[in-house]
Amino acid sequence: MTTTAELIRRGARQHGSRDAILCGGERLSFAAADELACRIAHVFLGRGLARVGLLVDNCLHSVPLDFACVKAGAARVPLNSRLAAPEMAEILRLTEARVLVHGASQAERARELATATGVEPVELETELLALARDASPEEPAVDHRADDALLLLATSGTTGRLKLVRHTQGSYAAIVANILGNLLDPRRDDVMLHAASLIHASGTFVVPFWLRGAAAAVLPGFVPAEFLAAIERYRVTHANVVPTMLGALLQAPEQADLSSLRCVVYGASPMPRPLLERALARWGPIFVQYYGQTEAPLCVSVLRPEDHDGERLLSCGQPAVEAEVRLDLEPGEETGEILVRAPFAAAGYVGDDELDRATFLPDGWVRTRDVGRFDDEGYLYLVDRTSDMIVTGGYNVYPREVEDALAAFPGVRECVVVGAPDDEWVEAVTAFVVADGGVAEEELIAHCRGRLAGYKVPKSVRFVAEIPKSPVGKLLRRALRDPLWEGRERPI
Repeated sequence: MTTTAELIRRGARQHGSRDAILCGGERLSFAAADELACRIAHVFLGRGLARVGLLVDNCLHSVPLDFACVKAGAARVPLNSRLAAPEMAEILRLTEARVLVHGASQAERARELATATGVEPVELETELLALARDASPEEPAVDHRADDALLLLATSGTTGRLKLVRHTQGSYAAIVANILGNLLDPRRDDVMLHAASLIHASGTFVVPFWLRGAAAAVLPGFVPAEFLAAIERYRVTHANVVPTMLGALLQAPEQADLSSLRCVVYGASPMPRPLLERALARWGPIFVQYYGQTEAPLCVSVLRPEDHDGERLLSCGQPAVEAEVRLDLEPGEETGEILVRAPFAAAGYVGDDELDRATFLPDGWVRTRDVGRFDDEGYLYLVDRTSDMIVTGGYNVYPREVEDALAAFPGVRECVVVGAPDDEWVEAVTAFVVADGGVAEEELIAHCRGRLAGYKVPKSVRFVAEIPKSPVGKLLRRALRDPLWEGRERPI
């Protein structure tokens, strides 16, 4: 089986002098990025590192640093800078990382983590790159195997329970092949814009584009105006967004030349249909959706540009060629938990054998905890998460359906639906809404009543200034639901 290290070598050999990484006014060619990755890899090998903690925001050297870990055979342990210090410390303890490479802006946090865990902090620009200058530029002589750990990525999804997902040289190479075979077809000299953190979904696009001779334009973070300006500056052909980013882009004044933009890929959380319709009206049929999760990432299914029409806008597409997808159905039911079996699935969880056995089944199937259904043409529709289902008056309500109805009301910008404790209904459908001024609770309830079965209509609407989000921009339903249940036990 092909390893990720081999794919990185191929890209560098085939596209050496072309621009590979663009960041601010700086550029790295394929050859320069690969050489730097080799030098850093030799530093890691000299220290005998099996796992390397990374606390680095998007920057010019993010990609060579990641590639260095791959070349050295050291599993990278990326820490999202938006996590709290205790969460970071727990990840470092569970992975037993001995070194934490950090950016200058994260120096204080790195010192905190060193005190809490004993990890050795190494500053990227002033320390690691200085050591790399004196290291060998040659490809490290490491015998990579497909089952070697490549990435230990912490995720809690929307459940709140920390999980460490283990991907290997082989599974990550399969992700690359899957993206190129099912999702995107980058050409030489194309440019993909990365504003979301490279440690999550955005980063998975780097190697596919690298292989095809296409560049990564890296922004330190997401600011709508800067994102749009970067499309013009770098002549960006592809961009990756999550729903919250797309919503912000649609609200921003569009003053940049976006004529180079050929494809916008989106995923990570369900896209509200009204938001997607506005985006299609503004930018045309350039959108492609992926469905996946950290345990079985890009891509379980794909909704292609030509499928973005009518009711299919609610779908997450058809299964990727390499993915087996089935539903765990109860007799007589059309919806059930989605199960996936694919070469790009993770190898399992680290440090939680019980959860590992419950999720990664012996016959290769992965339980996603997502509830879905198929239509007659094999399009997959996400209904909800198994843990998010509301049981009200004996009826099952999936929040996604109610949220879609609310999002269709003019002036609603974001919304989350949860089950609140109720003496009569057990759980009462309750909506938290971010809306423009003038939107009233009575209007929203009446609007939903015209679109949903009576038991699905919110019993109450609470207007809030913002919806809590995870470090990767997912709306955190549990952050609003859990305080409602303090001192009480949820029935599911």
